[in-house]
Amino acid sequence: MSRKVLVVDDDAAVRDALCQTLELADLEPLPTGSFVAAKDHITQEFDGVILSDLRMPGRDGFHLLAYARDQDPDLPVILLTGEGDIPTAMKAVEQGAFDFLEKPCAPADLLSVLERALKTRGLVLDNRHLRAIMATGDPAARLIFGTSQLAEGLRARVRRVALTETEVLVTGAPGTGISKVAEVIHLCSARSKAPFLKRAAASLQGASLQDALDAARTGSLFIDEITRMPAQAQISLMEAMEAGGQTRIIAGSNRDLQASVADGTLNSELFYRLEVTPVRIPSLAERPEDIPVLFQHYVEQACEQAGLIAPDITAQVIAGLMARDWHGNARALMTEAMRFALRLDEEPVSNETLGLVEQMAQVEQSLLEQALRRSGGRAIVAAEALKLPRKTFYDKLARYGIRAEDFRKS
Repeated sequence: MSRKVLVVDDDAAVRDALCQTLELADLEPLPTGSFVAAKDHITQEFDGVILSDLRMPGRDGFHLLAYARDQDPDLPVILLTGEGDIPTAMKAVEQGAFDFLEKPCAPADLLSVLERALKTRGLVLDNRHLRAIMATGDPAARLIFGTSQLAEGLRARVRRVALTETEVLVTGAPGTGISKVAEVIHLCSARSKAPFLKRAAASLQGASLQDALDAARTGSLFIDEITRMPAQAQISLMEAMEAGGQTRIIAGSNRDLQASVADGTLNSELFYRLEVTPVRIPSLAERPEDIPVLFQHYVEQACEQAGLIAPDITAQVIAGLMARDWHGNARALMTEAMRFALRLDEEPVSNETLGLVEQMAQVEQSLLEQALRRSGGRAIVAAEALKLPRKTFYDKLARYGIRAEDFRKS
């Protein structure tokens, strides 16, 4: 939640006293001496609230209130007056003031009103952001593919984390798309229109970290492979986060971070701070049902970029994909899809006489073999992974002449 308060008062002494009260309460005052000076801050994008004197030379508080209402009817304006007459207070409320306080007001009363106004403003902007996502398309739905429960869980996690505004730690096996998920988090957040910068952790030495923070100001900085960040830079990063900078930090890694903390590669305090909001990307081995969906998308994407007509993705092709171990995850599958789209691989030998039943049998056989391969030949585990009754699973193995012991590691 923003802590900004636009303070508008022509009396410098009063203005300074108000700002001091706000700063002591950990609020962020933006002092101005007139409507003209404050005008540029009063926009739909302003994420704070307005605290204005009512009686000012030239454009007074009522004029400011009317202007703010024209720019954004939901922008809270709190008016201060030394007169304290009820008719004036009622007029301000009728014209849309959030609240009305008499000068001098007790700090506790003032801060209570401001906290309510800031909370209201935050809720309004969050709701607007969610409506904007619905209107323009959900980045998580558009950019994170898959129909499995794990894929849907990842999209839901990304959406929730995006709205927290905390630091984020994105982890996953190599090739799972850590930097892409980091960018989706940024696009789903209220910072989506601000910069999104990617930097390799190893390159953030000396002044380069501060340069990156400055360049991504009000946006997000993605630090790839946080374990490779120099020790002094890790300390500087923690100091920047503790100082409450405007840049959101999203760190990524495909390594064992607990081991990195143990061997001193990763600062333990930095790790535990980032781990408060983790996002783990499941591997393809955990969600094999997403392989056909991802492959089709990557093929269509490659063909669109190359101006080609997408080749048919037959059951044999899918069966071949499902039978493979994708240690390179989405990145490896994308490479395979590009080769397939550009017809750089040898065409698989196909039997055009095969009907639907025979082609589906090929797919089923590949799924059985893949499950056994993942389970190390443990048939019971493989049956549970495929959600099949044990007898049905063994019947299918017998039908295809598959022996579970052939998949056991020696």
